[in-house]
Formats: sequence, C-alpha cells, structure tokens
Amino acid sequence: MKYTLAFDVYGTLINTSGVFNTLEKMIGNKAKPFMDTWRNKQLEYSFRRGLMNQFSDFSICTQNALDYSCHAFGTDLSSTQKKILLHEYTILPSFDDVTVALQALKDAGHHLYAFSNGSKTAINALLNHANITGLFDGIISVEDVGTFKPSPLVYAHFNKETQSTPANSWLVSSNPFDVIGATAYGMRSAWVQRTPDAVFDPWGIEPTITIQQLTDLAAQLEQTASKM
Repeated sequence: MKYTLAFDVYGTLINTSGVFNTLEKMIGNKAKPFMDTWRNKQLEYSFRRGLMNQFSDFSICTQNALDYSCHAFGTDLSSTQKKILLHEYTILPSFDDVTVALQALKDAGHHLYAFSNGSKTAINALLNHANITGLFDGIISVEDVGTFKPSPLVYAHFNKETQSTPANSWLVSSNPFDVIGATAYGMRSAWVQRTPDAVFDPWGIEPTITIQQLTDLAAQLEQTASKM
C-alpha cells in the first residue's frame, strides 16, 4: 500500500540545533539552555497565536522567542548578532538520516510532502539548502489556513491539498504535540524519537509507530500495510 506522508520540517527533517555553534561563540556556556528556551518559546508563541486567532508568519514567533531568550538570560545581543542568528534559522542543516530515508520512501512509491508551521518560502529555502527539494511532491504550509499545528484545521487542509484521506496519510514528526494533533484528528502517525531521553506527552493518545531514525520508516510502513 502506498501512503501520503506529511513530514514535519523543524526538528524532524531540519536540525534546529544547527544554531548552537554560533550561539556558543556569542554567549559561551549559556548557549545550550538559551537555544532550548528559544526553541520552546518559538513553539509556545505559535500555540498562543493560534488560540488567540492572531496568526503571523512563523518567523515572527522565532524572532519574538529570540528576544524573550535574551531577556530571560540577561544576554544583550546586538541587532547584528540577532540578524546572524535569525539568518541561520533559514539555512539550518538536515539530519544525517534524512536524504537516504526520503529516497527509500520515494522509491517505494509513497507520496512525500513537507508539512510545516513555516511559510512555503522559508521551507523551500531550507529544503533547497539541504538539497532535498526534489524528493518531495510538494510543500504544505499552515499559512494557507491562518493558524498553526496542532489545530485540526491544519491537518484537514493537508488532506484536502494532497487529495488524501486520514486513513491513508501519515504525519511523521519528532514533535509530540504534532503527533498527538494529527492522531487526534484521525491521521496515522510516526513519532521520530531522535534522542533516547525524549519523552512523549502522557495524554493517552499514542503514535501509530515510534522510530528512532527516519531510515526505519520504510520498513515500518511495509509492516503496517501487511497487517491490514
């Protein structure tokens, strides 16, 4: 069976920790907690904007979260340093397993889409930089809906745009909130547990499958299809 696969981008295909080296040069041993706070606030701000019906480009959430982190850590980054960091977010690297995994899934006949809270322009730039654009059938962004994941409106939009159904589509993400959102909506889901200490939210809504790396996905999809 061939599936329509929705790949989350930030944290799943693209490594948001790619800013660490630059941060470390700027602020030393504060870099890791600063980076984690920046990422967590970026997501929190998207959730809050979604609930408030105050949609803005995801890059605004990223910028606001950077400003928050500077205040929280008492770090007085210059406007030039902030511009450098925000630019790095547009050229983040992909994880090492991404290209091989996507190629295997494409060769198996599945339909691959990048599916993100980011704008189409931003995601296209990231995929081009990672040299993986050609492995996708398209890019689906929440900007067309005017809200963020994990709103069910966003997952329904994905199905509409890709002419798929919840039953034959999968959300592939390292972000538990995304996996739970897609599962609650009715899609199948694969949680990519990229680190052993990553914890899945104990909501009683579980992913269809859990994998440790993207290269495990093709075989897992075959096993799932064979059980149907």
